[in-house]
Amino acid sequence: MTLMKSLAGAAVAALLSCLPALAETPVLRAALQLSGTVNWEVDTIRHYGFDRSNGFSIAVSDVAGAPAAQLALVAGEVDVIVSDWLWVARQRAAGRDLVFIPYSRTVGGLMVAADSPAKSLADLKGQRIGVAGGPVDKSWLILRAYALKVEDFDLAGATEQVFGAPPLIYKAAVDGDVQAALNFWNFGARMQAAGMRTLIAVDDAAAALGLDPETPLIGYVVRGEVLKAHPGLGEAMAVASRQAKDRLASDPVAWERIRPMMRAQNDAEFEALKAGFLAGRPQAGAVDEQAAARMLAIMAELGGADLVGDLKELPDGVFHHPGS
Repeated sequence: MTLMKSLAGAAVAALLSCLPALAETPVLRAALQLSGTVNWEVDTIRHYGFDRSNGFSIAVSDVAGAPAAQLALVAGEVDVIVSDWLWVARQRAAGRDLVFIPYSRTVGGLMVAADSPAKSLADLKGQRIGVAGGPVDKSWLILRAYALKVEDFDLAGATEQVFGAPPLIYKAAVDGDVQAALNFWNFGARMQAAGMRTLIAVDDAAAALGLDPETPLIGYVVRGEVLKAHPGLGEAMAVASRQAKDRLASDPVAWERIRPMMRAQNDAEFEALKAGFLAGRPQAGAVDEQAAARMLAIMAELGGADLVGDLKELPDGVFHHPGS
């Protein structure tokens, strides 16, 4: 019996030695701002193993900001970053094979003090508006387009803008140094928790322009060659992202676990940040490319070459297609 077991074991070993080796689990090198909200999701993905259960793993390195991440991706030093699809479209038009996988559609709104008399954008004429991200910030361009179409005035020309980093715009707003502020959504949530109110949501302005507010602006940007080398990886990443958001939507413990990295100053701020993050969950399924093309046209008209370069229309292949 012992001899038979030994022979059987040897036969199995010999058979296994003839089989091809299993493909190694792809490791995605991600360059992310660890102080940003994307880390809430990526940390959740890694903690609960949503990457490994979908056949990949993520190795994260910290970067100082979006420009550094974009440079690293274009240079091939990393495989994935978080950016907006307009940047991806511009890169694809230049011949770079990058693909956008939706992460968030949260864009926030223009905030004013709770006791501000302003009821519309027109009420801000002659006043100071703080804008995070610069003159070609996408949300600012949408508000400018809305003011021109709906309220029939040039928001940029009729107000004074103060451009700066999100923390500086936040401080200027709560200190009253500006009469309105357009900030990144997480700082907008903090402003709301501090007692400010939304004068107009960017989603509402977009809808008034005939744009689809469900169009996700921010996403994971992956090098196309990595996706081609690992068929199904794009969908695996999309699934892991949805699983993390679903976990956060259904499990208060998952939020408590990441609360320290959220840096909420109090419970009100914590709840506002949670609500803002979950409100940004993109719809499942393919991105409506016709809606994206309409948004691109508005961005090109107002942002010009500084935002979209020579881009005139949406290139093929910008968005990841579910199932691929």
